[in-house]
Amino acid sequence: MALILPDSAAETLSDGRRMDPSAARNAEYILEALTQLDLKGRLLELAAGSGFHAAEMAETLGVDWHPTDVEPINFPSIRAWTEFSGGPIRAPQLLDATASGWAADRGQWDAILLVNLLHLITEEEAETLFMEVSAALAPNGTFCLYGPFLRDGEPTSPGDRDFDASIRAQDPTVGYKDLDWATEQLEDCGLEVQVVEMPANNLMLLAKRPN
Repeated sequence: MALILPDSAAETLSDGRRMDPSAARNAEYILEALTQLDLKGRLLELAAGSGFHAAEMAETLGVDWHPTDVEPINFPSIRAWTEFSGGPIRAPQLLDATASGWAADRGQWDAILLVNLLHLITEEEAETLFMEVSAALAPNGTFCLYGPFLRDGEPTSPGDRDFDASIRAQDPTVGYKDLDWATEQLEDCGLEVQVVEMPANNLMLLAKRPN
Protein backbone atom coordinates (compact mmCIF):
# COMPACT_ATOMS: atom_id res chain seq x y z
CA MET A 1 0.00 0.00 0.00
CA ALA A 2 1.38 3.41 -1.01
CA LEU A 3 1.57 5.73 1.96
CA ILE A 4 0.17 9.25 1.76
CA LEU A 5 3.07 11.49 2.77
CA PRO A 6 3.58 15.28 2.92
CA ASP A 7 5.47 15.18 -0.40
CA SER A 8 2.85 13.05 -2.18
CA ALA A 9 1.50 16.14 -3.99
CA ALA A 10 4.92 17.57 -4.90
CA GLU A 11 5.06 20.00 -7.83
CA THR A 12 6.61 18.87 -11.12
CA LEU A 13 8.23 21.59 -13.21
CA SER A 14 7.89 21.85 -16.98
CA ASP A 15 11.32 20.26 -17.53
CA GLY A 16 10.38 17.20 -15.46
CA ARG A 17 12.08 18.09 -12.18
CA ARG A 18 9.94 17.20 -9.17
CA MET A 19 10.11 19.62 -6.25
CA ASP A 20 9.90 17.62 -3.01
CA PRO A 21 9.61 20.05 -0.06
CA SER A 22 11.25 17.69 2.45
CA ALA A 23 14.28 17.18 0.19
CA ALA A 24 14.62 20.94 -0.25
CA ARG A 25 14.48 21.47 3.52
CA ASN A 26 17.11 18.96 4.50
CA ALA A 27 19.59 19.01 1.59
CA GLU A 28 21.74 21.82 2.99
CA TYR A 29 22.19 20.09 6.33
CA ILE A 30 22.85 16.67 4.85
CA LEU A 31 25.45 18.16 2.50
CA GLU A 32 27.15 19.89 5.42
CA ALA A 33 27.39 16.61 7.32
CA LEU A 34 28.70 14.71 4.30
CA THR A 35 31.27 17.40 3.54
CA GLN A 36 32.88 16.70 6.91
CA LEU A 37 33.58 13.11 5.85
CA ASP A 38 35.88 13.97 2.93
CA LEU A 39 34.17 11.36 0.76
CA LYS A 40 35.91 10.00 -2.32
CA GLY A 41 35.18 7.47 -5.00
CA ARG A 42 31.76 5.98 -5.69
CA LEU A 43 28.56 6.83 -3.81
CA LEU A 44 25.43 4.70 -4.07
CA GLU A 45 22.22 6.55 -3.27
CA LEU A 46 19.35 4.31 -2.20
CA ALA A 47 15.74 5.48 -2.62
CA ALA A 48 16.85 8.55 -4.58
CA GLY A 49 13.29 9.79 -5.06
CA SER A 50 13.12 12.97 -7.11
CA GLY A 51 16.89 13.19 -7.66
CA PHE A 52 17.15 16.55 -5.90
CA HIS A 53 19.79 15.42 -3.42
CA ALA A 54 22.08 14.16 -6.15
CA ALA A 55 21.75 17.45 -8.01
CA GLU A 56 22.47 19.49 -4.89
CA MET A 57 25.40 17.45 -3.57
CA ALA A 58 27.26 15.43 -6.21
CA GLU A 59 29.40 18.21 -7.66
CA THR A 60 30.26 19.75 -4.29
CA LEU A 61 31.27 16.39 -2.81
CA GLY A 62 33.22 15.39 -5.91
CA VAL A 63 32.01 11.79 -5.84
CA ASP A 64 30.83 9.49 -8.60
CA TRP A 65 27.13 9.52 -7.69
CA HIS A 66 24.93 6.53 -8.57
CA PRO A 67 21.21 7.15 -7.84
CA THR A 68 18.87 4.16 -7.47
CA ASP A 69 15.21 3.77 -6.67
CA VAL A 70 12.59 1.03 -6.48
CA GLU A 71 10.09 3.13 -8.48
CA PRO A 72 10.87 3.70 -12.18
CA ILE A 73 8.31 6.53 -12.10
CA ASN A 74 10.99 8.58 -10.31
CA PHE A 75 13.56 8.18 -13.09
CA PRO A 76 12.39 11.08 -15.30
CA SER A 77 12.76 13.50 -12.39
CA ILE A 78 16.19 12.10 -11.50
CA ARG A 79 17.32 12.51 -15.10
CA ALA A 80 15.89 16.05 -15.25
CA TRP A 81 17.69 17.07 -12.06
CA THR A 82 20.91 15.52 -13.40
CA GLU A 83 20.66 17.52 -16.63
CA PHE A 84 19.82 20.67 -14.70
CA SER A 85 22.79 20.37 -12.32
CA GLY A 86 25.42 19.08 -14.72
CA GLY A 87 27.01 17.19 -11.83
CA PRO A 88 28.83 13.82 -11.91
CA ILE A 89 25.63 11.77 -11.65
CA ARG A 90 25.08 8.42 -13.36
CA ALA A 91 21.82 7.31 -14.93
CA PRO A 92 19.28 6.06 -12.38
CA GLN A 93 19.14 2.32 -11.79
CA LEU A 94 16.33 0.14 -10.48
CA LEU A 95 17.05 -1.20 -7.00
CA ASP A 96 14.90 -2.36 -4.10
CA ALA A 97 17.15 -1.64 -1.12
CA THR A 98 15.03 -3.87 1.12
CA ALA A 99 15.47 -6.98 -1.05
CA SER A 100 17.96 -9.72 -0.22
CA GLY A 101 20.99 -10.25 -2.44
CA TRP A 102 21.48 -6.92 -4.19
CA ALA A 103 24.89 -6.26 -2.64
CA ALA A 104 26.41 -9.23 -4.41
CA ASP A 105 25.41 -7.76 -7.78
CA ARG A 106 26.44 -4.16 -7.16
CA GLY A 107 30.10 -4.34 -6.17
CA GLN A 108 31.83 -2.34 -3.45
CA TRP A 109 31.03 1.26 -2.57
CA ASP A 110 32.99 3.99 -0.80
CA ALA A 111 29.77 5.54 0.51
CA ILE A 112 26.08 4.66 0.59
CA LEU A 113 23.43 7.30 1.28
CA LEU A 114 19.85 6.72 2.42
CA VAL A 115 17.54 9.61 3.28
CA ASN A 116 14.09 9.38 4.88
CA LEU A 117 13.22 5.79 4.11
CA LEU A 118 13.74 3.88 7.36
CA HIS A 119 10.44 5.01 8.91
CA LEU A 120 8.55 3.92 5.77
CA ILE A 121 9.62 0.25 5.86
CA THR A 122 9.18 -2.60 8.32
CA GLU A 123 11.78 -3.67 10.88
CA GLU A 124 12.35 -6.87 8.90
CA GLU A 125 12.98 -4.86 5.73
CA ALA A 126 15.30 -2.53 7.63
CA GLU A 127 17.31 -5.49 8.94
CA THR A 128 17.71 -6.82 5.39
CA LEU A 129 18.69 -3.37 4.14
CA PHE A 130 21.36 -3.03 6.83
CA MET A 131 22.84 -6.45 6.02
CA GLU A 132 22.98 -5.66 2.31
CA VAL A 133 24.51 -2.23 2.91
CA SER A 134 27.16 -3.76 5.16
CA ALA A 135 28.06 -6.29 2.47
CA ALA A 136 28.21 -3.55 -0.19
CA LEU A 137 30.55 -1.21 1.71
CA ALA A 138 34.22 -1.21 0.81
CA PRO A 139 36.78 -1.18 3.66
CA ASN A 140 36.60 2.26 5.29
CA GLY A 141 33.32 2.85 3.44
CA THR A 142 30.55 4.76 5.21
CA PHE A 143 26.79 4.27 5.27
CA CYS A 144 25.12 7.65 5.75
CA LEU A 145 21.61 7.17 7.12
CA TYR A 146 19.43 10.26 7.63
CA GLY A 147 15.96 10.56 9.08
CA PRO A 148 13.75 10.76 12.17
CA PHE A 149 14.10 8.30 15.05
CA LEU A 150 12.46 7.46 18.33
CA ARG A 151 14.58 7.99 21.45
CA ASP A 152 13.91 5.49 24.22
CA GLY A 153 10.81 4.45 22.31
CA GLU A 154 9.30 7.94 22.11
CA PRO A 155 9.08 10.67 19.43
CA THR A 156 11.05 13.80 20.22
CA SER A 157 8.48 16.43 19.23
CA PRO A 158 4.70 16.80 18.77
CA GLY A 159 5.22 16.99 15.01
CA ASP A 160 7.14 13.72 14.99
CA ARG A 161 4.51 12.10 17.16
CA ASP A 162 1.76 13.16 14.73
CA PHE A 163 3.72 12.05 11.64
CA ASP A 164 4.61 8.68 13.15
CA ALA A 165 0.97 8.14 14.14
CA SER A 166 -0.16 9.05 10.61
CA ILE A 167 2.21 6.53 9.06
CA ARG A 168 1.22 3.75 11.47
CA ALA A 169 -2.49 4.46 10.92
CA GLN A 170 -1.96 3.73 7.22
CA ASP A 171 0.27 0.69 7.80
CA PRO A 172 0.85 -0.63 11.36
CA THR A 173 3.95 -2.54 10.26
CA VAL A 174 5.98 0.62 9.54
CA GLY A 175 6.83 3.80 11.46
CA TYR A 176 9.72 5.47 13.25
CA LYS A 177 12.51 3.15 14.39
CA ASP A 178 14.19 3.53 17.76
CA LEU A 179 17.72 4.92 17.69
CA ASP A 180 19.09 2.24 19.99
CA TRP A 181 17.53 -0.49 17.86
CA ALA A 182 18.97 0.91 14.63
CA THR A 183 22.41 1.39 16.16
CA GLU A 184 22.44 -2.16 17.53
CA GLN A 185 21.39 -3.59 14.17
CA LEU A 186 24.16 -1.72 12.34
CA GLU A 187 26.77 -2.76 14.90
CA ASP A 188 25.64 -6.38 14.59
CA CYS A 189 26.45 -6.04 10.88
CA GLY A 190 30.03 -5.16 11.79
CA LEU A 191 29.77 -1.39 11.36
CA GLU A 192 31.04 1.32 13.69
CA VAL A 193 28.29 3.88 14.29
CA GLN A 194 28.52 7.59 14.99
CA VAL A 195 25.33 9.55 15.69
CA VAL A 196 25.17 13.15 14.47
CA GLU A 197 22.38 15.46 15.64
CA MET A 198 20.65 17.25 12.77
CA PRO A 199 18.06 20.07 12.60
CA ALA A 200 14.33 19.41 13.08
CA ASN A 201 14.97 16.51 15.49
CA ASN A 202 16.50 14.34 12.77
CA LEU A 203 19.69 12.32 12.99
CA MET A 204 22.48 11.25 10.68
CA LEU A 205 23.88 7.82 11.50
CA LEU A 206 27.36 7.34 10.05
CA ALA A 207 28.07 3.61 10.00
CA LYS A 208 31.61 2.81 8.88
CA ARG A 209 33.07 -0.49 7.81
CA PRO A 210 36.50 -0.87 9.47
CA ASN A 211 39.54 -1.34 7.26
